[in-house]
Amino acid sequence: MYNKAILIGRLTTNPEMKRTSSGVSVVSFTLAVDRRFSGKDGDRKADFINCTAWRGTAEFICKHFGKGDPLGVEGSIQTRSYEDKNGNKRTAVEVVAENVFFVGSKKSDAREPEEPEASMPPKGQDDFEDDDLPF
Repeated sequence: MYNKAILIGRLTTNPEMKRTSSGVSVVSFTLAVDRRFSGKDGDRKADFINCTAWRGTAEFICKHFGKGDPLGVEGSIQTRSYEDKNGNKRTAVEVVAENVFFVGSKKSDAREPEEPEASMPPKGQDDFEDDDLPF
């Protein structure tokens, strides 16, 4: 059996590092992931997926990413059951990030890419007769 999730989305808030009582780094964050297709109204919907990262991966996220930044996450889906403060049974679903990666350009390069300039043939190269073509 295999459990693998790969997501690309944007962080909904700035990640905040926390530490367990034993000093292990952990960060929980939500990733807004666009759905593949638009709805009936033509708008694209997004799913908000809860994720958790531990140790070095958590530190990497907190150091390099902020609210709105695109982020790639590779990990596994985990579920856990708990009882809320009203005694209701609940199930939490989250992606535990094993690897994260950059998917956009650097913040300093956030501007739109320039259109490449059209390449012009050297002067005189386009001055030929149809009889000069080899085909």
